[in-house]
Amino acid sequence: MNIVYNDQASGQKKFPSAPDVSAEELASRLSNIRREMDADGLDVIVLTDVVNIQYFTDFRSYSWYFHSRPFFALITATEISVIAATYERAHVDWKPRGFTGLYYDGYVEEGVKFVADTIRHVFKAKSPRIGIDYGEEMAGRSSLTLVDSLRALSAGGDLKSAAPTLWRVRLIKTPFEAALKRNAFTICDNAFDQTLAKAHIGITEYELWGMITAQTFLNGAEGGVPFPLIFSKGDFTFGRPPGERRLEDGHYIWADFRATYGGYTADRNRIARAGEPKAWERETYTAVRDLTLELCAMLRPGITCADFFHEAMKLWVPASVGNKWTAVARFGHSGGMGIVEPPSLGPDDHVEIRPGMILHVEPKLERDGAVFQFEECVFVREDGIEFLTPLCPETIPVIR
Repeated sequence: MNIVYNDQASGQKKFPSAPDVSAEELASRLSNIRREMDADGLDVIVLTDVVNIQYFTDFRSYSWYFHSRPFFALITATEISVIAATYERAHVDWKPRGFTGLYYDGYVEEGVKFVADTIRHVFKAKSPRIGIDYGEEMAGRSSLTLVDSLRALSAGGDLKSAAPTLWRVRLIKTPFEAALKRNAFTICDNAFDQTLAKAHIGITEYELWGMITAQTFLNGAEGGVPFPLIFSKGDFTFGRPPGERRLEDGHYIWADFRATYGGYTADRNRIARAGEPKAWERETYTAVRDLTLELCAMLRPGITCADFFHEAMKLWVPASVGNKWTAVARFGHSGGMGIVEPPSLGPDDHVEIRPGMILHVEPKLERDGAVFQFEECVFVREDGIEFLTPLCPETIPVIR
């Protein structure tokens, strides 16, 4: 039987604000990054990406959404410091912190000079080996002046990317991190289901997008990157922002949520159909959903991402009856505080799957104007996997 939504709200509860990261967990993260810094020959890492700063300090401030007074953090073998504009001092002092707060007066250029002066003071006459968090899947901030200043300070004038060092730590998640991800997924899934209960033929993409966005925050999300939500009968453009297209019988709804809880994102795909699906649609829905779950079950410690990809292709290719299906670049990716994180479940990624990884599996099939995709997320354990997402519905959600 199809899931048919009516006008009754589902009434899922709202999550409370996310808990603080414990001192013990933060200390473990610092211990791990210092081990990797030593392995990579780095004396100091300069953090400019908001996500990296939050990961190692659990410090959050709405001020860092502005570019005029950037935040930085410095990690050495013995210290971690957050460098911020002077007006953040009261916020830092508001409760005990696991880092030292350092403050500058002014804007970007003054902040950059303060970073360089702090490193110069810490290492005195020595030229330290410096890394900065510019690299794969990291949104490092600030200015060319920062790069020039750090290169001038660094041993041999060699400023390194610290992204590989940081990812070796961040790719292994703790049960605490997995729990935050689970809550983020539940918030988004509930918002989708609650909103579909109020949706109807004729609603616009933008109306439905706004309703889901509002419900996501009402359910307890603390933030979120704007997500695509589209109606289509075959002209799928998956990055397109929602517009004024109205829902018609035969349309498929495709949405890809990015709300956060405790800083952890819910990269989660959901689909629905407008009007009664045909028999082939119900059958294809079931087949792709079952295959997605089968692929999830193949994830296990000890194999590489490339190994998984090649084994998954043996199942996917015979099952892919889509008239728009082409060669699959990858079957999924990791995720944590970032929407997409390394490693990639693709043919060229030879990273070994290890306990503690969080992996998204999301094959997509387009056929005769319909789209079938089930993005499920698992937490890899020593003895198998744990689903962090509520599994997608067994039958197609329908809007009438």
